[in-house]
Amino acid sequence: MKRYAMALLATLVIVSMLTACGGQAPPETIIETVVVVETVEVEKVVEGETVTVVETVEVIQTVEVEKEVVVTPTPEPEPEEVMIGGFPTSVELEAETAQAAFDAADKGEPDPAWAGKSFTIGVYSAGQRGPVSGPLYFWRPKFEELTGATYDIVEIPFAELREKIYTDFTTGAYNYDVIINCSNWYGDAIYSDWIQPIEPFFDDPRMPQWEPETVAPAVANLMQWGGTMYGGNNDHDAQVLYYRKDIIEDPEWQAAFEEEMGYPMPVEMETWEDTLAIAEFFNGKDWNGDGDPDDGITLHLTVGGQGFFHFLALSAPYVVTPAPGDDPRQVDKYHNVYFFDPETMEPLINSPGHVRALEMLIALSKAGPSAMWGWELGEAWADFLSGNAIMTFSWGDVGSLSQDPAQSVIQGKLGARGIPGTKFPYDMESGEFLELEEPNMVGNQVGCSWHPVISKFAEDPDLAYYFAAWQSTPEINHWNVATGWTGVDPGTDYDWLEPVGSATVDEYVAGGYDASDAEEFIGAYQNNFFDYPLFVTYLRIPGTPEMSETMDVHLSEAVTGQVSAQEALDRTYDDWVRIIEDYGKEDLLKLYQESIGYTPE
Repeated sequence: MKRYAMALLATLVIVSMLTACGGQAPPETIIETVVVVETVEVEKVVEGETVTVVETVEVIQTVEVEKEVVVTPTPEPEPEEVMIGGFPTSVELEAETAQAAFDAADKGEPDPAWAGKSFTIGVYSAGQRGPVSGPLYFWRPKFEELTGATYDIVEIPFAELREKIYTDFTTGAYNYDVIINCSNWYGDAIYSDWIQPIEPFFDDPRMPQWEPETVAPAVANLMQWGGTMYGGNNDHDAQVLYYRKDIIEDPEWQAAFEEEMGYPMPVEMETWEDTLAIAEFFNGKDWNGDGDPDDGITLHLTVGGQGFFHFLALSAPYVVTPAPGDDPRQVDKYHNVYFFDPETMEPLINSPGHVRALEMLIALSKAGPSAMWGWELGEAWADFLSGNAIMTFSWGDVGSLSQDPAQSVIQGKLGARGIPGTKFPYDMESGEFLELEEPNMVGNQVGCSWHPVISKFAEDPDLAYYFAAWQSTPEINHWNVATGWTGVDPGTDYDWLEPVGSATVDEYVAGGYDASDAEEFIGAYQNNFFDYPLFVTYLRIPGTPEMSETMDVHLSEAVTGQVSAQEALDRTYDDWVRIIEDYGKEDLLKLYQESIGYTPE
């Protein structure tokens, strides 16, 4: 008999655990399970005759061997979140200011029947210390203390948020009781009867009282539809221009600009043309002194990365022009319109003004790293906050996150202003570009303005509203705005500095702000909401998300050089025509006219 052995399978290894200090294990006795293959001769009866045949059989054997085994030390577990005064924080001052806000805020009369209940909140995904989602985690222990109830937080990436929420509703799953809703989705939600008005809860003695009348008029309408309020007070979006004040106001850099460009640096950056010149000048220079070339601007331009909001803010002064007469904001067929012809619902998105604006966005995108064509907003913000970009234009999150030492190296160096304008807007009535002495300035509500809304299918809508109302109280909401890491943007009287509002710089300093940075950031927001002669609002009609998504795709095609600006916007036009027909042109026209305040003659 011949015997051949081969180890086919070694499975089980038993080793002792090493201590946390690490190191290498001594030789260990390990047990291997080995399959041994044997070839043997056996006698068998085949068709009535006894014959000798050769068979292969498997024999399981267990053997002991010694081997050198290296074990990776078990890492120390991350420390659990520190709780101070019932808040998940390790910053004592932060806990103190939050406790003061909690103590001062109206709490209503929580219903004892709520104890032990829970509900679910769907929110844009930014983590436990990130914008919009972060405060939900921060305040949850106090909500439990107040009500005996709790809530689950489901974070969803922005690119997936609308689809997952809409799918949840259309399939009848109804997993979300509260949605921190992007306000340009109101049209679809109300059209489909998915969310409920909150006004019936206002007089309920169980509910905390807040102050809807304190919300800036420019954004108060975003919490409503048809005069009925659906959203609580939370985050109020607009895009402003942020820049490195310490660099742009440096006399040496100003002199270098003038020597290279032949004219003084336009430090006020009143126009996009001036802004582009500064971005191009600084791009590729080592202006932060780290030995590497730095960026002139940083943007988030990947599809699904909310880059289309950049375009909306930038393009408004190229497209929206003042009405003749006493009221420059009066809406007519040619003035103070951006998206559609208010008489025909024909898309205006490929007008010459929009095309020139997209050409400007393309030029700006070349004054920074090409990688930003694929960046999400967090990556673009990080480039600015880490001190590698001269400027960005984005939401209030950047202003507040710049004050968080865990994310920012630019605290005390922040400059901010309202979004630039242009001296070359397109006049739709004459069909020509104008050449103005002073820039055409157009404020904006560009972004989402995240509001808590209550699902019509919530099991406990009163409990859900209690949460929304409590977070809407002046004390809690203002704490969220004035604390540097929350990313909650200002929008109410108690957020604005005097003489516009009642807030003080000291309040922002107590929340972790540098005093100068607070004045710059809040001042830029105030400028946008109160001082601009013209204003462009959200598109919020049914179909808005689909229109935004198709525009996003085609803008990316243009920025990355696949097609021209004109072709990209022509493609957007075609997609919008199709979407309008899908939803019903006449219905959308009526809703659009109502949304922009246009009265047909």
